[in-house]
Amino acid sequence: MAAPSKKQRFSFSHSGSQTSTNMPVAGQRDATGEEGRFVEGSILRITMKNFLTYDYSEVFPGPNLNMIVGANGTGKSSIVCAICLGLAGKTAILGRGDKVGLYVKRGCQKGFIEIELYKSGGNVVINREIHVENNQSLWMLNGRHCNQKTVEEEVKALRIQVSNLCQFLPQEKVGEFAKMSKIELLEATEKSVGPPEMYEYHCELKNFRNKERELENVVKEKASFLEKAKQRNERNKHDVNRYYEKKRHLDVIELLEKKKPWVEYETTRKELEGVKKERDEAKRQLSALKQAQTPMLRKIQEIDNQLKPTEAQIKAKTAAIKEASLKCKQKQDQLDRKNKEIDDIKQKLRLKQMEEEDHQKRINNTRRTIEDLKTELAKVGDQPDVTPRINAVNVELRHIQEERAKIEGEKADLRREKDNLAAECIMLERRLSDMNNLMNAKEEKLRGRHRDTHTALRWLRQNRQMFNGNIHEPMMLVINVREHQFAKYVENHIPFHDLRAFVFQRKDDMERFMTEVRDRMNLKVNSIAAPEESCSRRPPSRTIESMRRFGFYTYLRETFDAPDEVMSYLCHQYKVHDVPVGSDQTKAMIRTVIEEPYLKVLYTKDERYTVKRSFYSNKISTSNSAVHASQYLTITVDAEEKRQLEQQITTCHSKQRDIDERMKTLQKEAAALDRKDNELLAEKKRLSELKGKKRQLEQKISTKQDSLRQMEQSVIDLKTIEEETKEKIATVNSQKVSIVAAFMAQMKMRAKLTMEKVYLALETVGLTAEKTKLENDCREGASELKITDQKCSRLEQRKVQLTELCKGLLKRAKSICRMQPDESLPEDLRNNIIFYYYYLKCFVSFLLMQAFSKLPDTLDEIDAMLNEERSRAECFTGLSESVVDEYNRREQEIKHLEKELEDKSNALNAYRQNISEAKERWLNPLKQLVEQINDKFSDFFRSMQCAGEVDLHSENEEEYDKYGIRIRVKFHSSTQLHELTAHHQSGGERSVSTMLYLMALQELNRCPFRVVDEINQGMDPVNERRVFDIVVRTACKETTSQYFFITPKLLQNLQYAEEMTILCVHNGPYMLPPNQWDEKAFIRRCLQRKARA
Repeated sequence: MAAPSKKQRFSFSHSGSQTSTNMPVAGQRDATGEEGRFVEGSILRITMKNFLTYDYSEVFPGPNLNMIVGANGTGKSSIVCAICLGLAGKTAILGRGDKVGLYVKRGCQKGFIEIELYKSGGNVVINREIHVENNQSLWMLNGRHCNQKTVEEEVKALRIQVSNLCQFLPQEKVGEFAKMSKIELLEATEKSVGPPEMYEYHCELKNFRNKERELENVVKEKASFLEKAKQRNERNKHDVNRYYEKKRHLDVIELLEKKKPWVEYETTRKELEGVKKERDEAKRQLSALKQAQTPMLRKIQEIDNQLKPTEAQIKAKTAAIKEASLKCKQKQDQLDRKNKEIDDIKQKLRLKQMEEEDHQKRINNTRRTIEDLKTELAKVGDQPDVTPRINAVNVELRHIQEERAKIEGEKADLRREKDNLAAECIMLERRLSDMNNLMNAKEEKLRGRHRDTHTALRWLRQNRQMFNGNIHEPMMLVINVREHQFAKYVENHIPFHDLRAFVFQRKDDMERFMTEVRDRMNLKVNSIAAPEESCSRRPPSRTIESMRRFGFYTYLRETFDAPDEVMSYLCHQYKVHDVPVGSDQTKAMIRTVIEEPYLKVLYTKDERYTVKRSFYSNKISTSNSAVHASQYLTITVDAEEKRQLEQQITTCHSKQRDIDERMKTLQKEAAALDRKDNELLAEKKRLSELKGKKRQLEQKISTKQDSLRQMEQSVIDLKTIEEETKEKIATVNSQKVSIVAAFMAQMKMRAKLTMEKVYLALETVGLTAEKTKLENDCREGASELKITDQKCSRLEQRKVQLTELCKGLLKRAKSICRMQPDESLPEDLRNNIIFYYYYLKCFVSFLLMQAFSKLPDTLDEIDAMLNEERSRAECFTGLSESVVDEYNRREQEIKHLEKELEDKSNALNAYRQNISEAKERWLNPLKQLVEQINDKFSDFFRSMQCAGEVDLHSENEEEYDKYGIRIRVKFHSSTQLHELTAHHQSGGERSVSTMLYLMALQELNRCPFRVVDEINQGMDPVNERRVFDIVVRTACKETTSQYFFITPKLLQNLQYAEEMTILCVHNGPYMLPPNQWDEKAFIRRCLQRKARA
């Protein structure tokens, strides 16, 4: 390191068990006159107590470039955190813990930050006391208690913006600078280096533009609405004229409807008088007809009286005839039954005769059969003995039965085995199908999250023959978590870019794969080569039994299964074999657990802890984060189990084919046995028949002889049966004689009663004919009487109807003409409707009388005129009084809209004038500012033999919320300028671009200080040296503001400036206490050692 400047300004920050301080103290600045070089709002002092890695420390930065140097874990970024939180910044800015209590040193209940800021009228001292228990803070400003808002206002007044990445760039946010959009970068630059009013003008312009759009929309809407209103009113004007025309026709209709009821009333009254006269005449005719019919009705009544006794006698004779007929039918039925009885007796005799005839035939047949059997028995007696051959056939048959039983048993066993194999195949195929469905679900998740990887996966499956070694599909497809609750730990431990990576056993296969999918197919995929020496079985540093006392129950490797190459890579890269998983007990004992020296990463039930141990002090720092729920690994498919299932299914199918072949062989053997068995049975049957034929013949002869003897003994006596039959028939015939005599007596009685009934009927016919003649004569008169009666009734009903109608018409006419209900119509008007106008003068105006006089006086003429006027009125459809009201109302609206449109147009023109003026105030200074930034930025890049430019970018000059700053860079002579993005440039190129842009802002010197934390980490040595020279050259000018540059390491032989302040951060148990640190004594001892050397 270059020698310090003559100011001898060093500041040391210590952490560990010893309390520490920084030298020199603030009072020394006054002695050197340095404070006058500080920009308003610059940091003079930072004091930290129990904050992150510090017990107690004070830092005194210089007015220009402050290099904060120290090894990793010593506490450099803790100073950055203190600046942010001490100036009321949010924890989200730092990208570390989200709770402020996490920034208090472990084991302490509260921490303390104090920052002194330079201000010309008197320095500003801000104190923040952080409490762990409730994550609350106590604030003090210049020794007085206050709230956080007061501190924020004071910080804002000093132009400090810790949330602006152009001013405050912590380590965790370096990558986000390149991700800022052009619009966000413009706003951050305006706030950082622009005049105070520039960002306000920009916001004002955006608001003006929004209001201008609103006014333009309002003016367009008003103009459109006004035009539409005028068009509608122009269309409605014709409707209004038609409405008034229709109104004239409706007035005529109203006059006709007022006159019509009076004409209807008079017409109905005259009709009523005519009906009354006609009804009286009909009543007189009805009375005369009734008198003429009285003698004939009396005669008809006398005949009815004579007919009643005769009809009663005829009914009695009819009943007697019916009874006699019933008795005759009964006797006839008895005769039929006796005849049937005789036929049955004769039929029984015939059956006996036929039975005897059949009996004799059977006896003769049996005798002939016995003779034939005896003849055949004589022939069979000379045949040899077949018993030995029958015994041999039986032995062969038993042997065949045994063979068949063996075959059937084997077939039954094979069928059972085949059924079991079929059931097993179905079960295995169902399990394999379930696994394939789960694999498909996992692949769908992969396709939804990263389509390129899914495309490469399909290509690999189609082209796997191109490769020599093992190739494993993306880890998220081949990793199978043993239990669902472990999925979140595995997924939180392995980054997604590795979860979607392909794992290769051979590097040449990986290179061939990447050439195909990345270079030729232009797919963004990740690939990994497994370690040459397998690490999958590497043992953990401690057995899990020795860690159960802390609540650990397994290592991360034991929670999932994966192919050997994949597991080897995970053990090598992420030490999954040495990452324990614990429970709630682990969480409760976490302070004790993290003291264990062999633990680097561990998991509790819901959190991940990362433990770091300082190389200098052996002190422990931890960070913890919540374990997020699993998204990809909850679906588990065991690849080995899947392979075994496929192998088992293949084996099952092979066994089934073997069984089918064996079944066919057994079937053929069984068929051969069946043929041989049939042949032997046929032979046995033939021999058995031959052996038993003689015995059968003897038995048959004996049986037939016994049967013949029985038949000869059971002969039927036909003579006796014939005599018995004759006696039965004679008895039945004697019974028939008595029945016939009774039948003839009933027939004579029925004939006598029938003749008597005929005589009575003839007498009744004479009387009925006379009655019919009289009734016909009466009927003719009754028809006329009925017609006359109906006419009277009809006329009476008509009279009632007309009376009610007259009353209704009179009431309606009075109502229409506004007469009182109790007023009566004068007699002369009742007789002559033409003079009704006389009475109308009492309640109708003279004008109405004049209008009535022009109207017709008959109903037909009134109806005709009404129909004509209604037809004309109906031609004007869709019209109402609201059309006229709407027309008049819209006329008023049009006038009001014209006035509003004129006012809005004037306001819009005035707004546009204001926007034009505000645009001039904002855009011209902004263009100058961007040009200055571009000059500096371009110079910096040219000094590095690269190219870069900054410009103000906008697609539309009037869209002020779309303006942005575009950074374009070129690091190679063969390429073009490309916009700085989070994807196009490498990490080192983004760091260089970010650093040089911040340095371009540095000389514009509006913000009091800038902080950049470890931005040089991704740079190559050449770019790092160049950037460092630019930083020193730019930040050490007298015109620039304070600058903090944090780095864990520096290159050798760098150029330093006298204006720099070096802040060396040390950490360890052997640091001197702050009260023992003597800078002069330290330098004196160094010089003495050099002299002695």
